[in-house]
Amino acid sequence: MPESDPAGGSSHRLRTAETVLKRLGYSRVPPGLRHAPVEPAFWVQESGVPRRTFPVFLPRGGETTISEGIDRWVEGLSAGRPHATRAIFVVPTDDAAEAAWARLAHSPGTTVDHEVSILVVPPADRGAEPPHFHLRPASPKEVLRFATGIVAGLFRRAQSSEGSGQIDFEELLGILRSRFGIDVHRSLGVQSDEEALFILYQLALRDSYAPGDPGSNLHLLVLKPSGPAARLPWFAG
Repeated sequence: MPESDPAGGSSHRLRTAETVLKRLGYSRVPPGLRHAPVEPAFWVQESGVPRRTFPVFLPRGGETTISEGIDRWVEGLSAGRPHATRAIFVVPTDDAAEAAWARLAHSPGTTVDHEVSILVVPPADRGAEPPHFHLRPASPKEVLRFATGIVAGLFRRAQSSEGSGQIDFEELLGILRSRFGIDVHRSLGVQSDEEALFILYQLALRDSYAPGDPGSNLHLLVLKPSGPAARLPWFAG
């Protein structure tokens, strides 16, 4: 393996990032015909999902180069260059991850439309916490928007199955964290999952296209064509 990779990370950092991602369920794959706005250090594939491949970007040095790398990636998207719809940025600290999320927040759509993840891989000599994906804060409105879409999908799945048709709202919170990388507790200002679900329920009741008209509430699920329980807030459903 060369001493430096295309994105400028040392071979040691590259091997470390590769090992961490393998432990988290991602295996390294050859670039093939895949594209990214800027050249990544390497590509990985999510375990058991061949089409879910991610370019992995390593910083050349300090936090300044992390920001520069993100800027180049965003510029590549803006310029309409061929690109992957996903990306994993590797950073050394949680503070660097926060700065990276803040930088990406200035580019509408990138964190969700392109499924961006920030992986914290602390230097081994710092005695820090284990490597982990850093969850991002989001506005309550954004959390609610994603939660509504997820719950609608969970209800459709339950209705099409032969089981009880019940919804596990813990799964909702899990998807918000794993798929969308959202720090649910911090975003909603709560300390527990129960509090998070209660806040989402209150937001769903309040947020409507036509205040005062329950039939126009964006977050009501149509459970049956008519009757007293035809429409319920998704939490109550």
